[in-house]
Order: sequence, then structure tokens, then C-alpha cells
Amino acid sequence: QLKLVESGGGLVQLGEPLRLSCAASGFTLDYYAIGWFSQVPGEEREAVSCISSSGGDIYYSDSVRGRFTISRDNSKNTAYLQMNGLKPEDTAVYYCAAELDGYVGSIAAMFAYPWSYWGQGTQVTVSS
Repeated sequence: QLKLVESGGGLVQLGEPLRLSCAASGFTLDYYAIGWFSQVPGEEREAVSCISSSGGDIYYSDSVRGRFTISRDNSKNTAYLQMNGLKPEDTAVYYCAAELDGYVGSIAAMFAYPWSYWGQGTQVTVSS
């Protein structure tokens, strides 16, 4: 079946890094835009970052710009979110999403974008 699978979450200390992976199964990510979202239980989902299908357009939320880096490796059918300088407020479940022929255009546009595929989420916990 067609799905996205996230991995790489875990428990880290303040300032430590993590790299999240988003692997596609059953389809090729080459022509898909990728988005990363975070969600704390009981709160609304937040847009973190997105990358266009070409990789040439990348956007970050203000809260992660300069600390997180989104990337993709089409040869591995996988997208990544490198998270550096983690803070306790980054603690959340992180989800990746994908949409064909993807160009999102902005962080704000991520919320209304018609994402076709979602991963199951991976927990990131940052302790102080």
C-alpha cells in the first residue's frame, strides 16, 4: 500500500540534534512536495517546514528557521528533517506529508495544502 513512514524520533537533551526520516512506500517521492508538521496533544498541528518536489523551494516556520534543515534524497525515496539546537518547546509528535506535483509556496499555505499522504508520526522529546 501507499504510505509514508517516519522514523528518527526519540528523547534528547537540550541542544542535542535529531534527524527525522520520512520514507515513502509504494510510490516514488520524486514529484511530491514534502511537509513536516508538529503537534502537541491537545493543541493544533503546526507547520514546521516544506520542500517542493524540485527541492528548489524551501520554507521554515519562524520558530525553527536556522535550527532545522529539510532535505530530500530521491535516490532513497526519503525526505529528512535535521533538527539541531533542540529546545524543550520542540517536544511534539512530528508528521510528514506528501502531495504530487508539489509546490506549497509558504508556511502558511501548508495548512490548506491538499496533502494526499501522511505518516504515522514520530515522537520527539527534548528535556532540559
